[in-house]
Amino acid sequence: MKHHGLLALTATAALALSACAPGSGDDDGGSSGSATARSVKTDASALGNVTLTVWDQEVRGGGNAQFTQQIAAFEKKYPNIKIKRVSRSFDDLTKTLRLGLSGKDAPDIVQANNTRSQMGQFVKAKQLIPLDPWMKAYGWDQRYPASVRSVVSYSPDGKTFGKGNLYGLPQVGEVVGLYVNKAKLASLGLQPPKDWAYFESSLAAAKGKGQTPLVLGNLDKWPAVHVFGVVQGQYVKADQVRALGFGNPGASWTTPENTKAASTLVDWVDKGYFNKGFNGQGYDPAWQSFTKGQGVYLIAGTWLQADISKAMGSDVEFMVPPPASTGGTTYTTGASGQPFAITNKAKNPDAAAAFINFITTPEAMKVIARTENLPVVDTAAQKAPNPLGQQVFQAFDTTTRNNALLPYLDWATPTMSDTIGAALQDLLAKKATPDQTLQRLQKDYAAFTGQG
Repeated sequence: MKHHGLLALTATAALALSACAPGSGDDDGGSSGSATARSVKTDASALGNVTLTVWDQEVRGGGNAQFTQQIAAFEKKYPNIKIKRVSRSFDDLTKTLRLGLSGKDAPDIVQANNTRSQMGQFVKAKQLIPLDPWMKAYGWDQRYPASVRSVVSYSPDGKTFGKGNLYGLPQVGEVVGLYVNKAKLASLGLQPPKDWAYFESSLAAAKGKGQTPLVLGNLDKWPAVHVFGVVQGQYVKADQVRALGFGNPGASWTTPENTKAASTLVDWVDKGYFNKGFNGQGYDPAWQSFTKGQGVYLIAGTWLQADISKAMGSDVEFMVPPPASTGGTTYTTGASGQPFAITNKAKNPDAAAAFINFITTPEAMKVIARTENLPVVDTAAQKAPNPLGQQVFQAFDTTTRNNALLPYLDWATPTMSDTIGAALQDLLAKKATPDQTLQRLQKDYAAFTGQG
């Protein structure tokens, strides 16, 4: 997976009132000739009275703020189109989306996780429609670089991830890094870590002085995947992580480098670096406890930026995980946020596409930045509303310029989300060894790629 050039933004193509735009058949991950050719209408005001049902997971502060504003602005500009919004948490949406897409009252637009277990399966079942015709009509292939389009592209059968037809557009970027309690770090006589060795020594120093070094809430299992991804980025080559994360053949979980990463997590557990009872604590209560003064570091994604900034103000900073050596390149988990896709039950796909277009324009990116979110494109041109936001923008900018974003590991196979979540929870609970954990992941990966 290539993320280089993620911040590039070229001028959006002039919109035609209507266009016939089949897929172009290119191989950069953005489109394919297999997309169904259709005449599309881009004059949303001429589509008649339409109600679009949208299922989203923008329930936290910044995400909810920007999406609420975008909907209001869209309905003001196009009073003939009404948005019926249904918001659920990430976990609740994940649980209900599969059933919802198969029902007679399926939504028109959904946020579907890029992972094979969601978007890949929905593509395979023909429950999402290719967006290539509207991509050409609206100029999305100019607005979004190939690196971004690739993480929302699949072959029509759902087997190939990273190229094929376009099935969604994201609004935000994401990168997993460190939220640092500045006051606690200073009280320990420590500086923000510039390399991995100093970071680990600061964990030991914090523990030695009675502080909780790392905050984690892993009841939902997926949070540990992000923590593991940060550690894995230190020891495993980027091309190997990308092969594993995208479910492409040619890599292996059972390598010395992956063993080192898994063993590091166990070492952190043995040394008491995590908060007590972390495997039984929910994700939201955990990061909320960090904002109230528990812990020195929180390994988490930029999607928490607005909430953490509101709670902690100038007492917190965000940084990419420190590299192996000072001045080196940090490889860490990240990509796009959950993309917006059009379902095969959409009553007016043109209206749905018009809404998706509206919430992903350069003007929309300004709203996203203003509400303390991370725009997935045009990031460098935006100004964050506070220092934490500027640090997030810089972290994303640096990581993408260095081509250092690594895919979410649960994207790999249709079952990897459950497999890796359960495996890491058992690893952290000392119910499985690093070798047993990696063999479990390898079995899932190999079965899917045909290597086993």
